[in-house]
Amino acid sequence: MTLLLTRDDVIRVLDMADCMTVVEKAFAEMANGTAVLPLRIGITPPDGLALYMPAYLKEMGALACKVVTVYKNNPKKFNIPTTIGKVLLQNPENGDVICIMDGGYLTAVRTGAASGVATKFLARTDKGQIAGIFGAGVQAKTQLWAVATARQLSRAYVYDVSPEATAAFVKEMSAKLNLAVQSADSPSQILAEADIICTATSSATPLFDGSQVRPGTHINGIGSHSPGARELDTAIIKRSKLVADSNEACLKEAGDIMIPLQEEAITADHIYAELGEIILGRKPGRKDPAEITLFKSNGLAIQDAATAKLVYDKALNAGIGKEVQI
Repeated sequence: MTLLLTRDDVIRVLDMADCMTVVEKAFAEMANGTAVLPLRIGITPPDGLALYMPAYLKEMGALACKVVTVYKNNPKKFNIPTTIGKVLLQNPENGDVICIMDGGYLTAVRTGAASGVATKFLARTDKGQIAGIFGAGVQAKTQLWAVATARQLSRAYVYDVSPEATAAFVKEMSAKLNLAVQSADSPSQILAEADIICTATSSATPLFDGSQVRPGTHINGIGSHSPGARELDTAIIKRSKLVADSNEACLKEAGDIMIPLQEEAITADHIYAELGEIILGRKPGRKDPAEITLFKSNGLAIQDAATAKLVYDKALNAGIGKEVQI
């Protein structure tokens, strides 16, 4: 039998703190060599991007493949999210597909969770910090949720080109997190005030002038994931202690890194570490309160596999979902 889980089912059982716990374990497995993570396969139909993302985590017993699509025009043309997907979870002992679940919400939460883990290990530890979020969509909301889970925030700012999306973000996230969330007047306001910055947009060009980022800032860059697009300019890449989710993915998929490499502004060894190495203590994270730390997230299938296994286990325990014979 195969368990079917809808988006609402996933929302009922998937919490950020639990997701951060399993995502941290997944990055540790990758660093320890007990994860199998092929590079994702990308196909570009008209107006969109389709990605096929398999992974296996031996210690966690998680074997899965996610199909995720990114179509910028979905909200306007079809009234559906920009990013949607489905996850197939398999029994690693016999290969059978034991669960098919909605992957859109899962993708947003696990992406936030990776930034939350990076924030835990790389951001300054003082209380009352300010978060600044670029973007006001689903991914941006989970970024703030994760950062607020990792650090005690005093307030947060959001900046987006859509006033309507910004207003909805402020209303929803203020209530969800019991946090003062405000609309930023400009990118410069976020750079001037935020201690932790998350970029979660569909922009193909840099969002701000990296020379204006204050010392001590931590940045999570998650929006861009193709060679020709970048949210972060060369200046901030050069100034930062750069931590990758995956070196290979950054060097083959991330325009934020690939473009400065092509410009010869940096070399490949500018990547200081992978996140898993820092989690395991093989390399120190932040050494100095004045350092600018930057986590470049491409989105890895190990995050999906770990989160899908978490969702499946919690759904079974709660008696959620519908079992079908396929």
